[in-house]
Amino acid sequence: MAEFRLNRRSLLTAAALGAPAAAVASACSAPQQADLGFEVRTGADVLAGRDFDDVRGRRIGVVTNPTGVLSSLEHVVDAMQASGAVDVVAVFGPEHGFRGTSQAGGSEGDHRDPRTGLPVYDAYGADAAKLAEMFRKARVEQVVFDIADVGARFYTYIWTMYTAMQAAQQVGAGFLVLDRPNPIGGLVAGPRLDPRFASGVGVLPIVQQHGMTVGELARMFDRVYLPEPLPQLNVVRVEGWKGRAADTGLPWVPPSPNMPTQDTAKLYPGTGLFEGTVLSEGRGTTRPFEIIGAPGIDWRWAEDLNAAELPGVRFRETAFVPTFSKHANTLCGGVQVHRTGDDVDPIRTAVTMIVTARRRYPQVFGWRPDDMIDKLSGSDRLRTMVDRGADAAEIVDSWQDDVTDFRRQREPHLLYR
Repeated sequence: MAEFRLNRRSLLTAAALGAPAAAVASACSAPQQADLGFEVRTGADVLAGRDFDDVRGRRIGVVTNPTGVLSSLEHVVDAMQASGAVDVVAVFGPEHGFRGTSQAGGSEGDHRDPRTGLPVYDAYGADAAKLAEMFRKARVEQVVFDIADVGARFYTYIWTMYTAMQAAQQVGAGFLVLDRPNPIGGLVAGPRLDPRFASGVGVLPIVQQHGMTVGELARMFDRVYLPEPLPQLNVVRVEGWKGRAADTGLPWVPPSPNMPTQDTAKLYPGTGLFEGTVLSEGRGTTRPFEIIGAPGIDWRWAEDLNAAELPGVRFRETAFVPTFSKHANTLCGGVQVHRTGDDVDPIRTAVTMIVTARRRYPQVFGWRPDDMIDKLSGSDRLRTMVDRGADAAEIVDSWQDDVTDFRRQREPHLLYR
């Protein structure tokens, strides 16, 4: 596999470890058996508890990232290979990469994983035809998907899954989802995507905060959006997860470099919209998507927002200097959004922040010139309503029919009540 080479972003290399990849894989061949006592068991844990019976006897390709861990915190790919029972032939990395070393909009490229010696294909940005060619090259017979989502339409992992489902259909491979809880719960909120605004951050017409697991989404994608259902789609369900609770007790593994905590995830379906503005969404700080601001913003924004008495949040005036991304190395003023309760509505919160910032700082606030906000929000509705001076309540009310329709659409595909 000479065509595979380590990308410069990789944190680990066989040379750095002073041993070839095969030796590293051999040295790490004993699977970890630690039981950390979690009541909720992810699909990966259930699969491992069945001695990987579901994936024995077939050539397995795994679409995953650092979140694909067992309760022992061992990665499922490492455990599969170490078991000797599973023929893992390739790994397919999404945005940020298999080992998660790349920033937003980046990946780790095609390379050979130094720990396992497995070829890693760069699936980020690949269309179904290109990904199908990767599956053929690796002679994959069954695709396994194991990535923790954060419940927002514009988080790209669910679209990597949809593309992988299309590619599996093209090559006749089975598709297995190792399900994980939605870490922000089951709330449905936000506008439905208009297909005219489909992009890499939103492919299908679902709402902005879908409240589903990846397994449930896979079932809906299969039955509603694929031209024909997959010949074989299976979901290994989460066990011990009751009431679609957001707080599962499971350890938090950052699903991307700027999603450090579960608090971040619970705000992200809303504050992720700030990527479509000229304000910093907090990249380059220790609390991305919780710290928002720009040069020229002062304490009055926090005062205005706290006066709105939004449920589940409180705003603290803050000053910060991002180390990269927007306004890098420049003093910014703004707010840190503090979550104070479970009744937070992140999209309503973010819309209120946007409307208030535009009114208070008309010389500061603006949209990114590429209209990224339309891709994130799923249409030009948010942007045009804000620009004509609509208040937050009017904007949020404008998509309630979308929410009602989506709740009805998703119902047959839910696995957890």
